[in-house]
Amino acid sequence: MSGSQHHHKGRVPHVSILRDGLDHLNPMHIERFYLGCLAHASYLVHSQGEAAVIDPQRDVDLYLDFARDHNLTIRWIVETHLHADFVSGHLELAARTGATMAIGAGSGATYPHRELSDGDEIAVGKAVLRTLSTPGHTEESICLVVLENNQPNAVFTGDTLFIGDVGRPDLSPTKTPEQLAAMLYASLHNKLLTLPGNTVVYPAHGAGSLCGRAIGDDASSTIERERRTNYALQPMSEAEFVHLLTGDLPPRPAYFQDQVALNRTGVTSLDALSPVKEIAPPVVADMRDACVLLDTRPFAQFAAAHIAGSINIALGGQFASWSARIIGVSDHPILLVAEDAAAVEEARLRLARVGIESVVASLAGGIMAWIDAGLPTQSTEQIAAAVLEPSTSVILDVREAHEFAAGAIPGAVSIPLPELQSRLAELDCNASIAVHCRGGYRSAIACSLLQSAGFEHVLNVAGGYDAWALAQPAAAHA
Repeated sequence: MSGSQHHHKGRVPHVSILRDGLDHLNPMHIERFYLGCLAHASYLVHSQGEAAVIDPQRDVDLYLDFARDHNLTIRWIVETHLHADFVSGHLELAARTGATMAIGAGSGATYPHRELSDGDEIAVGKAVLRTLSTPGHTEESICLVVLENNQPNAVFTGDTLFIGDVGRPDLSPTKTPEQLAAMLYASLHNKLLTLPGNTVVYPAHGAGSLCGRAIGDDASSTIERERRTNYALQPMSEAEFVHLLTGDLPPRPAYFQDQVALNRTGVTSLDALSPVKEIAPPVVADMRDACVLLDTRPFAQFAAAHIAGSINIALGGQFASWSARIIGVSDHPILLVAEDAAAVEEARLRLARVGIESVVASLAGGIMAWIDAGLPTQSTEQIAAAVLEPSTSVILDVREAHEFAAGAIPGAVSIPLPELQSRLAELDCNASIAVHCRGGYRSAIACSLLQSAGFEHVLNVAGGYDAWALAQPAAAHA
């Protein structure tokens, strides 16, 4: 099994390829493509000129380019399950290669595909991918064991097993989380943990994914390492496992079911999307009430000057997933405000990766053109964490509930960011509200949501909870 590491660097670095450098020792190679914005890992397995792509991202040129550069023919495109957090590029990749699409039995996929059941095998050159039916994260979930000389070498675990975690069990429209968790327990113990301990584990997601709670940063692991270190694989009964996974399950993002539906049918190619038009400031002013005005600039720029009513989700973080959680996957038209044309294209691509295809235009010339046109702007005040005074303002903590429970600023009100829009009535729109998260990305989004809803006295806590916690020893001895 081979590998080396390459990093694709553009305006926003987002893809890496991992290989292990042993090309001369083995006829089978595994390439890992990592999409940081979505914490998504996809793979290309190749042997003797043939290749299979596993869990492809929506923009598929990177697989085609790799195959061309290495004289490979992509024969198979395999989905480990119907993904809920990104839109797959399987349809476009199949159209451009003639490859056969495959997914676990019972998916309900409406595109032409081969159903894979337990024990089914796919040949890729001299390598063989053997299917393990592993329901639990979803009912159709499968894992793929890589066999060389009929011995397990590696396993692609999809969202069944992560590094340090397992998949969330709440994505079925017909099964309860408890039922899925019981299925996952059986899949882990009766299938994956029976593989040799040195079998390399390649999951579909890394740290930051919404499909798990404690996913590690490493690119890969082994069955034995996960058996020793993964909290969900420690010795316990099925009942204890079900309670562990469902007892404190974070709320499922609302857009997940939309993504599943899109992946069940497949989406059109990116080239089929309409181009993003540049629109002059006066036209944007006329259109903004009928559109979502999405400002993708860093928060410091947004805070200094932005168009009233705009939502700030900066490209520098998990832009796509937060856009899907805040805006939703719908046909509601989106107007972009960005630093430059490259940022507009990057935003459009990243939104399309989560199924948001309704970007209709961008502000020509950016915010400076808006200002030069004499149109009004709004700003957002920032406050240092060390000088927060709970007695004179409402402190709004938009971190997740488990983060708040682990430590909070005294007197803070907890409303996790995904719930903020539905819970605005709990806040006094006339009060001074100081908003914080852990480091600042989520609080920036929250500030923009509050201001767009008419809250006039909004402050962003610079550095968030981490900065406040660091300031406490010095403040205590002042």
